[in-house]
Amino acid sequence: MATFRDRTVILGVGGGIAAYKACEFVRLLVKGGASVHVVMTPNATRFVGPLTFQALSGHPVLVDLLAPASEAGYGHLELARRADLLVVAPATANLLARLRAGMGDDAVTTTALACTCPVLLAPAMNTRMWEGPAVQENLATLRARGWHVVGPSSGELADGDVGEGRLADPIEIAAAAARILGPRDLAGRRVLVTAGPTREHIDPVRYLSNPSTGRMGFELARAAARRGADVLLVSGPSALRDPDGVRVVRVSTAEEMAAAVLGAAGEQDLLVAAAAVSDYRPRESLASKRKKTDGPDSLELERTTDILATLGNRLAGQPHSPVLVGFAAETEDVVQNAREKLRRKHCDLVVANAVGLPGAGFGSDRNRVSLVGLVEVVEVEGTKGEVADSILDRVVPLVDARRPRS
Repeated sequence: MATFRDRTVILGVGGGIAAYKACEFVRLLVKGGASVHVVMTPNATRFVGPLTFQALSGHPVLVDLLAPASEAGYGHLELARRADLLVVAPATANLLARLRAGMGDDAVTTTALACTCPVLLAPAMNTRMWEGPAVQENLATLRARGWHVVGPSSGELADGDVGEGRLADPIEIAAAAARILGPRDLAGRRVLVTAGPTREHIDPVRYLSNPSTGRMGFELARAAARRGADVLLVSGPSALRDPDGVRVVRVSTAEEMAAAVLGAAGEQDLLVAAAAVSDYRPRESLASKRKKTDGPDSLELERTTDILATLGNRLAGQPHSPVLVGFAAETEDVVQNAREKLRRKHCDLVVANAVGLPGAGFGSDRNRVSLVGLVEVVEVEGTKGEVADSILDRVVPLVDARRPRS
């Protein structure tokens, strides 16, 4: 059971048949210790009565913004000011469109306009509507604003169709809410995360690199910021948008990343080296395109700066030094190689994964890793966001034990 103790959650209920499932969601939050306040669109009340949500939440339900009694003692602005999270479930196609447009024509949309807290959307609608370009464009815009989305799931719908569009299970929505709220155990901490590949140019049109998208590092930065940290993300070339609430420095080469990281490392409490930094670069980068020649050709390489080893050597033995987390992408002897990296580069933890396994590593939304410490090894699997939180769960006690809070 997720814990929501001392958290205030607003549930915005849209007008769809899946509104009945929102009742179970309220029950789960209240059982987890949350203070839940429900706002409903007028159409939502035609599926589930406000009295049901009032009984489950223990608070009055806001529907009519113009009702003097409701607005005087239980205004949407008052709700928005003290909310830790707004959840919209079900988020119908109509409601998504009005939220994207910034409309404020009912209790749900007006409350959403006033909220500065995170927002979690749980879409639910017919498959054909869900797949429509207008719905997908609306959702993409809301995601770009930093709003979170859970579901929908696939299965039999209310009208008998089978496909994607069912409201996510209330337990799944509660789990997503718990991840967003999360602990604030990194408040007052400074965290530096590296992410993505580097590019070492052969000439203006060719470079040496690897398939890293940067997603694991971006999720770590996002999770650390959500847990209260002041986060600096140093990223190689990546198509991912900057995480909300995170300072981002974009670099291209290994030397640019080394300069950015080593220059800021001393003031950090936690350093997480998740980037896939190129180990080699061409000894000479040509100013013009290298032409093909007849017969064999060769490219002379030299080593790039080993950022993790440099950090480890610089910090080793220093009192109250930052906690150092390395990453290792391996093809064999994963744990053994990670342990060697841990020792040789003076890391406190190495996150290792076997490259090429299904559902792990480069280009995947999921990951399967081994968290290799000085004594034990912990296996973790899930979305990269879930893996990021598991890594931080493991690391935060190390930071607290070593670094006094500023």
